[in-house]
Amino acid sequence: MRILIDECLDWRLCHALIKHDCSSVHDAGWEGLTNGRLLQEAEKEFDVFLTGDRNLRFQQNIARLQLAVIVLETRSTRLVDTLPLIPLLLTVLKTIGPGEIVRIVPES
Repeated sequence: MRILIDECLDWRLCHALIKHDCSSVHDAGWEGLTNGRLLQEAEKEFDVFLTGDRNLRFQQNIARLQLAVIVLETRSTRLVDTLPLIPLLLTVLKTIGPGEIVRIVPES
């Protein structure tokens, strides 16, 4: 799966997403694009957009996209907080499809 990591997340998450083609917004040269424009560009080249932006689902019509969105909802977007969610993320990647949005939260 081709995954784009939002600039609000640490690009080093790519190292944990083995068996997937992963890039950051920075690597793609799309830093500073608004969410709407960023998602339009991302759906041309990626299958999944990974973000920590909890408000994205309220601001964008994800269902119309040819791209899935996964939101990591942790205490912070720092690597130390998001990295523990990788096992759940890898499970979600097996079934998620275009136009879907999935929130991943830490297990209690």
